[in-house]
Amino acid sequence: MFSVLKRNRVAWLAAGLVIGLAASLMIGGLWPHTPLHAVGGDRTSTFAMATGPIDDEVEAVFFLDFLTGNLSAVVLGKQGNRFTNFYLYNVLRDLDVDPSKNPQYMMTTGMIAVRRGAARMQPSMAAVYVAEVTGGRVAAYGIPWSKSAYATGQVVPPQPLIPLAVTRFRKVEAPAGGAGAAPGT
Repeated sequence: MFSVLKRNRVAWLAAGLVIGLAASLMIGGLWPHTPLHAVGGDRTSTFAMATGPIDDEVEAVFFLDFLTGNLSAVVLGKQGNRFTNFYLYNVLRDLDVDPSKNPQYMMTTGMIAVRRGAARMQPSMAAVYVAEVTGGRVAAYGIPWSKSAYATGQVVPPQPLIPLAVTRFRKVEAPAGGAGAAPGT
């Protein structure tokens, strides 16, 4: 029997390749195709930046200036030779930050699925989350997005980022034995 297998090894190799290809096509056709969205971020002692998906194939770059509380974002145009969308918002009031008390920030992005109406400017897929850790608050912001303006290469006038939600993520003790606020207030 071993000699039969040895003589027909080319046939067995071909059969194995055909079966492997068929299985791969069958599994590939049945397996759900989930897009992978990677984001990146970096920071210095007074500045942070991160990327986040705006639409299916578009991302924004978010910047947070720790000294001023200015949160901004830009989107590279469809041609790749200029930025076409600009956004700005100051987070100090939302996070109840006193800039003179050395605030400590963290920033990251994520994907959201908020309701979209019929308006030209729709909420994007991205949310940017900014936390101020000494006060224990976090806020989420969205981007007003026009898929049609992006597709045609239009430069969109600067827009404000949209505050979505603010909450506490930890209890902060008040000085001199006072009680801090509870999470979610």
